[in-house]
Amino acid sequence: MTTQQDKAQLFQSLHTAEPVLVLANAWDVASARVVEAAGAPAVATTSAGVAWGLGYPDGDAVDVDQAIGLIARVAAAVGVPVTADIEGGYATDATGVGRTVARVLEAGAVGVNLEDAHHGGDSPLLPIAEAAERIAAARAAADAAGIALYINARTDTYLRSVGEPADRLQATFDRAGAYLQAGASGIFVPGVTEQATVAKLAEGIDGPLNILVGPGAPSVSELGRLGVARVSAGSSVAAAAYAVARAAAIEMATTGGYDTLAGELDYGTLNGLFR
Repeated sequence: MTTQQDKAQLFQSLHTAEPVLVLANAWDVASARVVEAAGAPAVATTSAGVAWGLGYPDGDAVDVDQAIGLIARVAAAVGVPVTADIEGGYATDATGVGRTVARVLEAGAVGVNLEDAHHGGDSPLLPIAEAAERIAAARAAADAAGIALYINARTDTYLRSVGEPADRLQATFDRAGAYLQAGASGIFVPGVTEQATVAKLAEGIDGPLNILVGPGAPSVSELGRLGVARVSAGSSVAAAAYAVARAAAIEMATTGGYDTLAGELDYGTLNGLFR
């Protein structure tokens, strides 16, 4: 029988082995089952997709009970490890982050994304010390539960265009070093896909590097050659699905056609994922 700790250790190993860990993020049970059935070795949730599906905007606005309930349903529905994007920890301080992580572990996840964005604050990012304190609290909660939680510490230095462009690389190194020292397992740097910068990040960060990908980004194999350990689609898959829904609605209401639906997943195939 595979235990949660077994899944945690497997998920850890996926960041250090070939090939690059590829995560096409899910936002509900159906998308998680589709991703797993496609052969993914793990399922990652997208905070934006989860929030939208639950009726909230992205940005630490989702109801924490509903978010954790969704994580529990996803973890129960798939056999592969699940890592949950919990934004800033759905809490105002490190103690609260620790409580959230304990609940996420109880829900069955073995990894989390924890970001340093300061939604609604007077600066785009949390102070380094405060963000590191939150990571330390997450690690303490995992240690108390006896689970080797993979903490993917996200820094939005590039995504939020913090400071001068010439200073962002060093700022990212400073944050990555502090986060790894506080107990992070790896570092997630969304907002950058330029190959020379990615290569510098991979070389300068003393832990697995996660990059956010989408149209226009280097291929997975190219990112692997640059030293990237993990690539994520983030909210893009959910947004693409909603784009199909909008296009279909417009087409049906205007031309009366159905061509937008031509690429739909076969009913029997999809329905069979839930038996």
